[in-house]
Amino acid sequence: MKNFSKESLLQGDASFRRDFVNALSGYKSLNLIGTISKAGVNNLAPFSQVFHIGASPPLVGVLFRPHTVERHTLQNVLDTDEFTLNHVGKSFYEEAHQTAARYEGSEFEAVGLKALNRPECLAPFVKISPLQIACKLISSQTLEVNDTVLVIASIEHVWVAENGLREDGSLDLEKMETVTVSGLDEYYTGQRLGKLSYPKPGKDVEKLL
Repeated sequence: MKNFSKESLLQGDASFRRDFVNALSGYKSLNLIGTISKAGVNNLAPFSQVFHIGASPPLVGVLFRPHTVERHTLQNVLDTDEFTLNHVGKSFYEEAHQTAARYEGSEFEAVGLKALNRPECLAPFVKISPLQIACKLISSQTLEVNDTVLVIASIEHVWVAENGLREDGSLDLEKMETVTVSGLDEYYTGQRLGKLSYPKPGKDVEKLL
């Protein structure tokens, strides 16, 4: 196996370090975050740093890059206290990727994705997304280690495609064709290996699906 020390990474090529370190955590979830500015302009951007915080109450965390330059998504969240999470599907992952470009107006219009407005949330949803979540800001904090900003939000409403919802509450992301990402720009669709029973000492492995 090839070894990389922290020192060799820091002293090496910056582009290599960026792509390499971003891929180290493996497959990551991919969401389009929808927000609206105080001026009423819709904003849409891809995020792979979205993670579960808790279920009772339902909480989600999002990690943002340092707020040292203009960050439309983060600023909109701080200004309005609301945002949406939208799973990216196989049919529109290229458009989702393109929303990362710096546009002057709305990314929805720029890349051809249709916004969906719901009375339950000020921020827009991606109409074609198979899983749409309305979130409300609870807290934000700047992490001392590298000035990234951790946003914690409550899950207020969820809309999910019926073919992706199982009776036990779990989600069939394969049926919904939810896309995942490795690094910054390499996209995958998941293929289920199996769903296992709850692990207990001395219990044999049991596949449920």
